[in-house]
Amino acid sequence: MGIRESVRTRRGAWTAGLLAVTATGSLVTGCTSGGGAADDSRSPSQSQTQSPSPSDSGTGVPNAGPVLAVKIDNAPDARPQTGLDAADVVYAEQVEGGLSRLMAVFASTLPDSVGPVRSARESDLELLGQFHDPTLAFSGAQHKLLPLIDDAPLDPEPAGKVPDAWYRGTGKAAPHNLYLRPRRLMDSAPGDAALTTGFRFGAAPEGGTPEASRTVRFPSARFTFTWSADRERWLVAMDGTPTVTTDGTSVAPATVVIQYVKVRASKYHDFLGNNTPFTESVGSGTAQVLRDGRAFDANWTRPEAADGTRFTSPDGTPMNFAPGQVWVVLAKA
Repeated sequence: MGIRESVRTRRGAWTAGLLAVTATGSLVTGCTSGGGAADDSRSPSQSQTQSPSPSDSGTGVPNAGPVLAVKIDNAPDARPQTGLDAADVVYAEQVEGGLSRLMAVFASTLPDSVGPVRSARESDLELLGQFHDPTLAFSGAQHKLLPLIDDAPLDPEPAGKVPDAWYRGTGKAAPHNLYLRPRRLMDSAPGDAALTTGFRFGAAPEGGTPEASRTVRFPSARFTFTWSADRERWLVAMDGTPTVTTDGTSVAPATVVIQYVKVRASKYHDFLGNNTPFTESVGSGTAQVLRDGRAFDANWTRPEAADGTRFTSPDGTPMNFAPGQVWVVLAKA
């Protein structure tokens, strides 16, 4: 059985488990499962490297191995984050109370440290279905979600499962101080062939509209991307503050995708009673692609959870991204 067939088989079992989950339960933000990480006097790494450019993905290239996906805290008290500049793809998604959380996907390189790491959500399982058996690192999840995580086509790595892979930093208060050492989970980076997202990289399409800055708003969070002609990158600001890593490196993707999706109420709530949004990443819709200082209208489609996401121009031609880090902001349609 091939990799894609195996993923589809596992997804069928996972979908059956999803339908069996009861409609009650509370999602405790920042909870851990399987034991928490012990305190460690070492601070997060200060030597993150810039990720090499991803190549074309979802084109039948043999898979080199699993990507590492890490749920990253994006509360103001969690900033600056560590290792975010080394990710190949960063997804921004809505969580309880209209706040935001990030999922960083690493394939080209593994930084020394990543974090702060926080808990998984139901939406993550669907989103990660486009990768071949990815490793998902997270602080924990509520008990009623754990069976879905275990049955999903991924390798779950909650805090404490591999004890020496996790530590508590000293610069922030809990729960914003849990960090991961990726090389304790994976021997090496799988390479960009593992990025089975369906993204294409190459020359910019014709047309587009000059764009100096774009802000995307969630109910209680906002992302601003400002074009830097000198760096040929989009400088990220979150909630009005420039986004830098713990070593002072600016987070600056080459491509920003504003993907308009359905965001609906899920079965889960946090301990305050706030509903956990479910972001639907399977289906189709519209998008805006920012690259080279211009904005391009696009359409997206992802027929099944085991498929990558394809972006096309309005005339149906494939939409090329600029080589380098990609940010995908999952905004409510």
